[in-house]
Amino acid sequence: MRGLFISFEGGEGAGKSTQIVRLAESLRADGHDVVVTLEPGGTELGRSVRRMLLTSGNHVTPRAEVLLYAADRAHHVDTVIEPALAAGKIVICDRYADSTFAYQGAGRRLDTDAVRDIMNFAVSGCWPDLTLLLDVDPRTGLQRARGDGEGDRIEAEGLTFHDAVRRGFLDLADAEPERFRVIDASASMDEVTTQIGVAARERLG
Repeated sequence: MRGLFISFEGGEGAGKSTQIVRLAESLRADGHDVVVTLEPGGTELGRSVRRMLLTSGNHVTPRAEVLLYAADRAHHVDTVIEPALAAGKIVICDRYADSTFAYQGAGRRLDTDAVRDIMNFAVSGCWPDLTLLLDVDPRTGLQRARGDGEGDRIEAEGLTFHDAVRRGFLDLADAEPERFRVIDASASMDEVTTQIGVAARERLG
C-alpha cells in the first residue's frame, strides 16, 4: 500500500519545524513508519543547494532560484520521497513545490505558468496528499525568524516581498481546498498541534 505524503508550508517564523517534530512523534506513537525531510536540504545535493540559496550575501537571480529549487526537488523526489511512499511510509516534508509558487512566483513576480511547468517536471506527478499551511502575519513571523539579526538571505527580504509570499500561499489554498488545511499559526503552540493532528488523522482515515 502506498504511503501518505504530507507537506508543511508557510512564511518565515511560522513554526513549521516544531510542529513537524510533534506530528512525527505522535504518528510514530500510533505505530506509523514516518520519514521527515525538508527542502532544500533533504539530500546531500539539497544541502549544497541550501547553502547557495540561503547564505546571506549570495546573489542568485529569481530565475536561477527557481531552477535550483527544481533541481533539488527532482532529486529529492527520486531518491527520498517516492521510495518512502512506495514502501508505505508517511513522508512529512518541510516545504515543497508550493513554496516555489509562493516565494518565486508571487514573491519574485515570475510568470506563474512558467513556474508551474518547471515544478510539474520536477515533481513528476508526486504531489502531497495533504498540505498544512501554517499562516502567520509576516510582521510576527519575521520577528520570530530573525531574532536580533537580519536572518538568512530569504528572511532578509523586505516586508513587501513577504506579504506577497503570504498572499501567494493563501491563493494556493483557496484554489485547492481539498488538499490544503490552513492553520492559524498565531495561536498557541498546543492549539496548532491539535489542529494539525486532527487534519492529519482525517486524511489517514
